[in-house]
Amino acid sequence: MLKKQVKTSDAGSSTIAPTYGCRSFCEPIPRYEIPESPMDPRTVKQLVQDELNLDGNPALNLASFVTTWMDPEANELMAMCVNKNFIDQDEYPQTQKIHERVVSMLAHLLNAPEQGRAVGTVTIGSSEAIMLGLLAHKRAWQHRRKAAGKPADRPNIIYGLDVHSCWEKFANYFEVEARTIELGPGKYVIGPDDVAPLVDENTIAVGAVVGTTYTGQMDDVAGIDALLQKLNAERDLSIPMHVDGASGGFVMPFVHPDEAWDFRLPTVRSINVSNHKYGLVYPGLGSLIFRDASDVPEDLVYKINYLGGEMENYSLNFSRGSALVMGQYYNFLRFGREGYRQVLSNCVETAQQLARTITDSGKFEVIGDSPMLPVIALRLLDDSRYTVFHISEAIRAKGWIVPAYTLPPKADGTAVLRIVVKENFSRDMAELFAADLQNVMQKLDASPPSHATDHGKEGHGIC
Repeated sequence: MLKKQVKTSDAGSSTIAPTYGCRSFCEPIPRYEIPESPMDPRTVKQLVQDELNLDGNPALNLASFVTTWMDPEANELMAMCVNKNFIDQDEYPQTQKIHERVVSMLAHLLNAPEQGRAVGTVTIGSSEAIMLGLLAHKRAWQHRRKAAGKPADRPNIIYGLDVHSCWEKFANYFEVEARTIELGPGKYVIGPDDVAPLVDENTIAVGAVVGTTYTGQMDDVAGIDALLQKLNAERDLSIPMHVDGASGGFVMPFVHPDEAWDFRLPTVRSINVSNHKYGLVYPGLGSLIFRDASDVPEDLVYKINYLGGEMENYSLNFSRGSALVMGQYYNFLRFGREGYRQVLSNCVETAQQLARTITDSGKFEVIGDSPMLPVIALRLLDDSRYTVFHISEAIRAKGWIVPAYTLPPKADGTAVLRIVVKENFSRDMAELFAADLQNVMQKLDASPPSHATDHGKEGHGIC
């Protein structure tokens, strides 16, 4: 992230003053400048470790979709690869072959046509994957327009405001008009009726979300596909759909395999998934899969030879570690389809059971339909005495990290708590959480904070 130049002091101190009876420290250590002298590695480890103790406990983090636990064997394997630069294909050819296997496995998982030529790449999270996918669609649109002798200077993209912020970044960074679909009370996803009025010959793609970060729901992908097929045929257009499967792209194939949202739908030309979510790999790893190699204009792919042999590259980043790719390959082999099915079905069942337990209190309702993903978005039925923001703050005293946030514009009168159930969140932990939540509610009932409804709209730190 871009930051202002760090000041030389905060809270009146520009140095770190460790304890331990000064066994290893003779002088204070500068906080914002590189120390003049080297230090013992054990001392440095202890120093940093002490500060990190102030972070939240990843095991109790119900805010983030991001994986916080992997097998010890996976950790060992990834530790062997942290010093391998993923981009150095000539130096590490087997790493590249494993990458190709991961892409192939994902293409099959997402039902890419067997007779097709699906291509893809791993990325640094879904943000890069989404931008690369949409960039390909923009460039393909430009080529089609120029070939037809038409102007190509006013591209637009259509998506709902249930998307991740990286969609807005794409529109801003790559100068594409964003035709956004507003949400509203009781309406937190989009469908074909929302998309139809916005489509024209300058539309480079329509975005649909499978597993929104706000409520865990999915857009009507099949309905939007049917609309685009109709409009493409009637108006001689070639508008593709990009499916953002960051949160749901791994869950749906295993838990709801009959639900058509992927390459089984003809206009779905690209899909991103977040391996570091329900692919069960640490951050940050995402993947982008195209239905066919023809969906990626050749002028976007760079051929590079200065690392040794010639290699092709399509990315917004360059150097990066290989460890997470190995972690994903390990998981595919370790779990297989049946293992993923068991893990993710258990996550969904745990989420549904926890939602029932919480709503049985009569104080909350679940936002949206019965969750298809291991995500629970809860609205407080009566926020006249305290709000979900107070609940979020109060339960953090127990160690639980649960975000409170308002929904997007036009629906931002609704504030929710969101609980994400991951692999390491067991039924026992769910029961403990429910008990702690009940305890917090009882205390707030007995002694509500003042000015409850004036608690600020903090927004959301969702990812």
